[in-house]
Amino acid sequence: MPSAADIDAAAERISAVVSPTPLEPSPRLSALTGANVYLKREDLTRVRSFKLRGAYNAMAQLDASERAAGVVAASAGNHAQGVAYACRAMGIRGRIYVPTRTPKQKRDRIRVHGGDFVELIGIGDTFDAAAAAAAEDVARTGATLIPPFDDARTAAGQGTIAHEIVQQLHGDLDLLVVPVGGGGLIAGLASYLSERSPHTSIVGVEPAGAASMTAALVAGGPVTLPEVEPFVDGAAVKRIGDLPYAVVSRLGAEIVTHSNLPLVAALRRDGLGSAPFGMAQVDEGAICTAMLDLYQNEGIIAEPAGALSVAALESLAVHPDANVVCLVSGGNNDVSRYGEIIERSLVHRGLKHYFLVDFPQEPGALRRFLDEVLGPDDDITLFEYVKRNNRETGAALVGIELGAAENLSSLLHRMDVSPVEAQRLEPGSPAYRYLT
Repeated sequence: MPSAADIDAAAERISAVVSPTPLEPSPRLSALTGANVYLKREDLTRVRSFKLRGAYNAMAQLDASERAAGVVAASAGNHAQGVAYACRAMGIRGRIYVPTRTPKQKRDRIRVHGGDFVELIGIGDTFDAAAAAAAEDVARTGATLIPPFDDARTAAGQGTIAHEIVQQLHGDLDLLVVPVGGGGLIAGLASYLSERSPHTSIVGVEPAGAASMTAALVAGGPVTLPEVEPFVDGAAVKRIGDLPYAVVSRLGAEIVTHSNLPLVAALRRDGLGSAPFGMAQVDEGAICTAMLDLYQNEGIIAEPAGALSVAALESLAVHPDANVVCLVSGGNNDVSRYGEIIERSLVHRGLKHYFLVDFPQEPGALRRFLDEVLGPDDDITLFEYVKRNNRETGAALVGIELGAAENLSSLLHRMDVSPVEAQRLEPGSPAYRYLT
């Protein structure tokens, strides 16, 4: 568990390359919650994420022999950029392993930051596959591993964010909402705040499809998830780090449920006892909605992991007038992903639905569907005939965007009484996963 003194030292160590990032008030989120909400803009670092802090702090402490051996790292993309930047700045050779699913934007930026000092290697579908390849490389070559989260030096570097927040915030920090992937970020932040701001409540937020810290708290230790949803690439980790789990469990983290939300987000300005510490989950659709809201309202380009804290804020029981900081952890989002982001957000908000529809093969069948089934504010966004041998009916895949989520029940009723046969494709079903 890195100490607050370790983190203060890390802040001094990285100060030449990491300028303090802004702590910006958010009028929109403040109005939504009734609290005083601030956004800690880690998307504005040189590598557009907080990962530069931990990578640089770890590499700055390597001795001459470790530097000469070169470094190896595994990453979903952001830690890789931090390592690449540090390699070029310090003149250290490095090999970086990333999943083949890592967005092109992140891969391109790794090459830009590392230049000729870094070799980028894509392998496997997940971070865990890349991590296994990096470990094998280290065993084979004797290179120095720079862990993305399961390392006290890395966690101390990430903890410098808390060091900055305490200095920047004019008043008590009542609640800090933090994204969680491998756990190095929350380990560093919680370690610092437990000493320097013990009244501060903390909520760690994981994507529902990769909740490895929650699984560890349930099991009493780190476990390997059988699979993860890769969409939130910056937080899609099958197994939480041992050090982050030790820190979080030692500080008494609870799993956030509806029954204990007020406890987790309560104010503890009296300084008695330890402040509440919780782990929450949000689904990927809610994350996409938060990403779009940040872009449309604050002009912030957040990657999926970067929007985790904001996505969770609406569901937390935040005390009125509390000082709340949401950490926007990164902004490395590939513009080509926005079609999928919009789609996932519409589904999450109950506005987008898919159906398999059998139309009678007779003149005017499609017209009657449009006139009699579709609502006045609804729109067809996808229509594809499915080739079949049956000459009496014709099947089509139909995507419908509703004018309002509450219009679904009336749409389903009109389908039931119409001559067409319609089957709704439910999100999460095998057919729906194939479609999307």
